[in-house]
Amino acid sequence: MDIQKVWEEYGVQLRNFLVSRVSTPEDADDLLQDILIKTHNNLSSIKESAKFKSWLYQIARNTLIDHYRTKRPDLSDEELSELEKISEVNLDPVNPVFSDMSKCIKPFLMQLPEKYREAIEAIDLNGTSQKDLAVKLGLSHSTVKSRVQRGRAMLGNLFRECCTYQLDSKGNIMGYIDGEDCC
Repeated sequence: MDIQKVWEEYGVQLRNFLVSRVSTPEDADDLLQDILIKTHNNLSSIKESAKFKSWLYQIARNTLIDHYRTKRPDLSDEELSELEKISEVNLDPVNPVFSDMSKCIKPFLMQLPEKYREAIEAIDLNGTSQKDLAVKLGLSHSTVKSRVQRGRAMLGNLFRECCTYQLDSKGNIMGYIDGEDCC
């Protein structure tokens, strides 16, 4: 396996996994860098490509646990066990409904005004931080934040115009009925 392809496929997923489990995006970026190095150094040890994703997320979990051990060396066995539960990840997290609906993202993005499309693609699809995008575009952080929020709202409206959703008691999408050739 090529490390570049690995990172193109899993980099954003791993960063999102880390961001949801550490206190700052900078910590997540540091951990992601550690995971990249560990992956690169041990990539040749993986024999079955079917087990690659499990292997990669195991590296991520271990790196995350090491991060917390470093910050809090006094962790009790009970706290460590709780941390391991928190760091677990469903290795097949993609809801089939989301997977099915994902085919609509690109066509819907193309319907957005360019400034909103650019923000959504950079932040949500490519994992760029809002601050980094603001610097790149020469805009204020609040301007980029507004563009992302408005772009997400527009994208959400396009999905709602196209489909009728079936939600569970927690508001999670469990199914949908799509309109005719919406995307």
